[in-house]
Amino acid sequence: MNKLESGAAASTVITMAMMLSLFTFLLLSVSRGSPDASPASTVCIIGSGIGGSSVAHFLRKYSPNSTSSIKIRIFERNGIVGGRMATVNVGGETFEAGASILHPKNFHALNYTNLLKLKVKKPSSDSLSLGIWDGKKLIFKTVNSSSRIPFIQFFIDKVVSFANSVIMFARYGFSLLRMQSFVETTVNRFVRYYEKFEARPVFRTVDEMLKWAGLYNLTTRTLGEELIDAGLSPLLIQELVTVITRINYGQSVSMSALAGAVSLAGSGGGLWSVEGGNWQMAAGLINHSNVKLHLHEEIESVSNLGDYYELNSTTGNTYTCEVVVVATPLDELNIQFTPPLSIPERKLQHTHATFVRGLLNPAYFGLHAASKIPELVATIEDPDLPFTSISALKQHNKKDVTYKIFSRTPLDDKLLDSIFSARRETIRINWGAYPQYHAPEVFAPFILDGGHLYYVNAFENAASTIETSAVAAENIARLILSRFFSQVPLGLSKLNASGEKYFHVDL
Repeated sequence: MNKLESGAAASTVITMAMMLSLFTFLLLSVSRGSPDASPASTVCIIGSGIGGSSVAHFLRKYSPNSTSSIKIRIFERNGIVGGRMATVNVGGETFEAGASILHPKNFHALNYTNLLKLKVKKPSSDSLSLGIWDGKKLIFKTVNSSSRIPFIQFFIDKVVSFANSVIMFARYGFSLLRMQSFVETTVNRFVRYYEKFEARPVFRTVDEMLKWAGLYNLTTRTLGEELIDAGLSPLLIQELVTVITRINYGQSVSMSALAGAVSLAGSGGGLWSVEGGNWQMAAGLINHSNVKLHLHEEIESVSNLGDYYELNSTTGNTYTCEVVVVATPLDELNIQFTPPLSIPERKLQHTHATFVRGLLNPAYFGLHAASKIPELVATIEDPDLPFTSISALKQHNKKDVTYKIFSRTPLDDKLLDSIFSARRETIRINWGAYPQYHAPEVFAPFILDGGHLYYVNAFENAASTIETSAVAAENIARLILSRFFSQVPLGLSKLNASGEKYFHVDL
């Protein structure tokens, strides 16, 4: 080959190389959208309960380019979503086994049911009879109605409800009104978290979030201390208040006051749930949020590698994510974090939910007939008492009732055989249900590592409910959008463009 041919060949190779480079550049530009566009970032959420599903929901709602700018993965170690919202089947009937009731001012939960077209289920009656048992006898008891004819039942319920109010007032006096005032004040402060974005900042810490709403001081004192200062009688605190905190949180009035106030709010009127199970809120939000769901996949390690996180699961899979959200309590998980995390030590209060279909033994309660046993038997604070409460969920006939029993420790067959005269079916569930509350509370950070590793359940040390998880999740979503995606929090008009109804309270 002469020099001319050699030069022409070289020129051809150079031209082909330039064309190949240009083709590669164009191909990459097409795949990325444009040279200035950022590729979609991945948010990995660990936990599919109301916290994790709410984070996914609010990320989609609050991001102007929700579909293209964010990819969301949710990892759930179980085969069904919902976390601590779950149902149990007893004799072909479905009952709530976990988080079971919602307050009429739980605005996020109400919005979820409207968005997902879920059916609201109200309590069957506000006149259920209550008995407080001290281990030997019923020290207090309200009356109940016996008619099962709907038209007559309506009027009987009203009469019984009034009679029970009189009975309550006769025993506890004006302390009942002081307790109601204490609860209403706390609830009115909590609803500040539904204010418009213009009036509500994004919170980087739980302390900051609580102080803004005027709730922080309630986490520094016990419920008993707050109620004494509020003028409640010792008898009301020892009996009715203790009964409520034991049922709702499995703890006494020595728990921190904010969680205690939330517990008391959960005993008021207008309570509701979702027909078919509250877990449907989590399932619906996940389905509605364009999420890649990984069931039966537990995350065992999370490593911060600088620009992204590497997640390894028990199935042997590895995932890379720019943002990681932990939406499940870390207290009893074995996730290995690199670098290691340092968060306040916390223990969970385990609640054992035992479902029994059968009939209670009246002799166990010092009574002569099963019909004399109140529909809700609650207990005072006594370490020797084996259960927290027994409630009748459904009466199938006079000798066949489905009950739910709460206890701090498992109930063995021998004990159940003494409590019940007959048992047709027994189901036991052990929940790591909520934190053990101790004043003053110390909170884990929302941002676990200074980067983009977030923790929804840090708020649980204030109070643990479906709604408090949703409120914390909404703040985490706003925090992610403002810190990682550099988005200014959207205004009210932008949120309502989707047609979803949001409640806002101006105080």
